[in-house]
Amino acid sequence: MIAQTAALLLVAFLAPSFQDPAPAPADKRPEVAGMLDKLKTHVEKDGKEDKDAIAVIDSLLQEFKNSGPKDKQAIVKGLSRCFEARRMEKEGEPPNNQLYLASAVALGEMGPESTDTLMSWIGHKNLRKDVALQHRLILSLGKTKDKKAIKELTNNLDNKTPSLVNAAAEALGEFCDADLETRKQVFESLLKILMAAKGNKDSNINDTIARERYDVIAAPIITSLGKLSKHEERDPDKWQTWWNKNKRADWDAQQ
Repeated sequence: MIAQTAALLLVAFLAPSFQDPAPAPADKRPEVAGMLDKLKTHVEKDGKEDKDAIAVIDSLLQEFKNSGPKDKQAIVKGLSRCFEARRMEKEGEPPNNQLYLASAVALGEMGPESTDTLMSWIGHKNLRKDVALQHRLILSLGKTKDKKAIKELTNNLDNKTPSLVNAAAEALGEFCDADLETRKQVFESLLKILMAAKGNKDSNINDTIARERYDVIAAPIITSLGKLSKHEERDPDKWQTWWNKNKRADWDAQQ
């Protein structure tokens, strides 16, 4: 009797390992296709129904999490098309870019499927003048946490527009859970930009452009350096000293 009871308990304990795997998410669902059709219809109204379009984008973001690969691809493609829509801009008023911004935010939560799409719109000739949108696209690219995005983000550390360097620096901090080699490469790229900006600022105290650039980019770089290294410093020179001492060390073993 004891042996029989033990055998039953063993079967019950092992049973979960023999269960069928969770079913794959439903794909090519008509409800997703319907939402994408609604989005397209709203977007084509020249901005008159952008609030309705943004509401559909929010719904698609929720659906994305439970979608199969075909539906995920379709959702990303549908959101990408939002950037193709032209919106009238009135002189002296902010850009009419709420639809674009909503699409960019949602795409940031759809990585890695959205990585290529986000990269295609960063610096795009039709949208490069919209600095607020470019800033958001760069941040969203970081949100994907896709290592394929690192090169694009690193390239933007040399951007002439300080706010876009700011965004790239913040976005690179999203890779704080990447492998150590990747984190060290990103860290070194950020530190070089920080020290170059500091050098330009310090070399001529009357260079207001250099000072303003440093003021815009320093804080997000320093924050990302801390995330990547799991170490805390605020002074750029101390970061340089720390890097010189620890560039070959196992940062994770130091925790």
